[in-house]
Amino acid sequence: MTGSGLKAQLTDSVVHEVLIRRDQVASIRRSTLISLPVGSMVGAIVMLVARRYGHGVLGGKWFAAIFIINIIRVILCITPLPPLAGEKGPSRRFAAFAGLSVEKYLHLFWITSLVSGLLWSLIFLFCNGYTTPQTVFYLTVVCGITAGAVTTGIAYAPVPISFTIPPLLSVIGCLLYAGGFNYNSLAATVLLYLIMLISVSRQSEASFRAASRLKNDASAMAESLKKAHTESVLIAEQMSHRATHDELTGLFNRTGFSKQVEKYAASGPATFCLMLLDLDGFKLVNDGFGHATGDKVLVEVSHRLREVLAGEFTVARIGGDEFAVFYAQQASGESPHVLATRLIAAIEAPYAEFDTSRVGVSIGIYQSQDVNIANMLTSADEALYAAKFSGRNRYRMFDEYLRERLSMKCDVERDLQRALSKKEVEVWYQPVFSIDGKNIINYEALLRWKHPTHGWISPADLVLIAAKAGHSEQLMSFIFDEVCGMIQTLRSLNLEHIWVAMNMSPRDVSNLPIDECVLNGLKVLNLPAQMLEIEVTEETAMDTISVQTKINRLSEVGVRIAVDDFGAGYSSLASLRKLSVNRIKIDRCFITGITESANDKILVQTILKLGQSLGLEVVAEGVETAEVLHLLRGFGCELVQGYYLGYPAPKQEIISRLQKLETQKSCTMTSNFHVNLQ
Repeated sequence: MTGSGLKAQLTDSVVHEVLIRRDQVASIRRSTLISLPVGSMVGAIVMLVARRYGHGVLGGKWFAAIFIINIIRVILCITPLPPLAGEKGPSRRFAAFAGLSVEKYLHLFWITSLVSGLLWSLIFLFCNGYTTPQTVFYLTVVCGITAGAVTTGIAYAPVPISFTIPPLLSVIGCLLYAGGFNYNSLAATVLLYLIMLISVSRQSEASFRAASRLKNDASAMAESLKKAHTESVLIAEQMSHRATHDELTGLFNRTGFSKQVEKYAASGPATFCLMLLDLDGFKLVNDGFGHATGDKVLVEVSHRLREVLAGEFTVARIGGDEFAVFYAQQASGESPHVLATRLIAAIEAPYAEFDTSRVGVSIGIYQSQDVNIANMLTSADEALYAAKFSGRNRYRMFDEYLRERLSMKCDVERDLQRALSKKEVEVWYQPVFSIDGKNIINYEALLRWKHPTHGWISPADLVLIAAKAGHSEQLMSFIFDEVCGMIQTLRSLNLEHIWVAMNMSPRDVSNLPIDECVLNGLKVLNLPAQMLEIEVTEETAMDTISVQTKINRLSEVGVRIAVDDFGAGYSSLASLRKLSVNRIKIDRCFITGITESANDKILVQTILKLGQSLGLEVVAEGVETAEVLHLLRGFGCELVQGYYLGYPAPKQEIISRLQKLETQKSCTMTSNFHVNLQ
């Protein structure tokens, strides 16, 4: 047995002994309080008999002593025991006994019993040593009082034994002193009687202790079962709470939220509103300040939501930085527009963990009289996507336009895999020119698919739908294969100075093994890495923790890296350097209106100077007029891309253009050669 097991066993044994002793004390108290009045009355009768036969003074003193010791025994009986763990201590009236242990109580009980027994042993003084005619009466009293002591003192043998021995020994001694056959025989009988009483007392105590142990074991087991039941109920409640609540914020999680929303289905007809909230800029907080700070922000956002949404609102955290709000519009008393505006104002307020303007929120809103949680979440998510697409701190109601877009996405998701397998999805190419608009520097691969029902599907929608449907890797592999085929064609035309760029979404870069796919593909086809360019967004560039290794592996073998839509996000100079970026592409939103916006002009010039100072190529996207091209040329921009210079086109059309261009160059060179000969 181990030391800890032995210690536990000893502790249990001590506890059991304490409980048994307390049961013994309690039993002695009850029996003593019952027997003392009877004993006092018998003592009074003895005093009267003693007085009747000339021992009045002695009998009175004797009874007074009996009465005093009985009073002491009564006080001892009503004195509270020392409290067990968790029990209250004795009242102020019994404070003097607060330090007494159970063993001391038992010790006092048998001492007072002994004193009482000694007083009863003095009865021989009233009958001349049990030789007068009153001997029968006194012997009857002594035998009765001692038998009663054994009967009432079954819990603790020392009490009845200490009370019984003095008077019976007194009887035996007097009878032997008187001498004679009769007296000696009676003395022997009393001795046997005494031995029997002692034996019965011990056996009674042993039986009582055994019964007490069984009772305490049963009580302990019942208490243990009760405790186990309480703990199991508590654990079940905790598990149930954890199953339906977010551990970090204490709000409902997706499961709990769905259950709460389903309860509204039986509440009668009403207009219900579901809001999906997605934090703007939260990823940058996580990356820039650490996940501990991000968790604090999520907790603070949950507090702000509770403050704004006090009342009949169901609030949940259903994703990393995504929250949901559900309520009956009639119970709220304000329109979703007003509520969304208040939520945006609350969440975009400054946070103590970092400077202002870091965190905002986009909100998608869906209203319905039909409580269908799956349909409501899908519709609100579509509205949320539209809100985020329009900028920070915006909200968007789900309307007919979004309903048509959602229908389109469902159809596209259903048909995408078939379209990929049948190569109905195409890759077109748009050229990037030098600033003079004559020299093609490279091509950018762009997705194109004309859906049989919805017509042309935008590349952004294709990538998003593929990600939701689990086709991201298949789509990326398709684009990469097409790009590799384009590179092979360019090499066959001796145009190895022209490379091809392909876009990769942040989700693909983070979740897919793009470095392995690209490196293996280039190796199998024996293609030069310098003819491939990977375009990533600013969001991807900021996620250096998860993508830096992948991007740098590609850069090390010669694959070019470009940051697309530069200026629309939150790129830092450090992230550009860490990712070994070769090129940045100014977002088209700054180019389209540059002729009329002084701010756009300043921003574009700043980005151009930034690129020059870092040794990066800078491409201006969205060049659609000669005026814009002329302005960019004046700013010192060297690379441009846009519809004014060249539209995206299928591969065969691009190859035809290139072949025609090369033929024109050859004719021009031949013509110049003939002129020189003349």
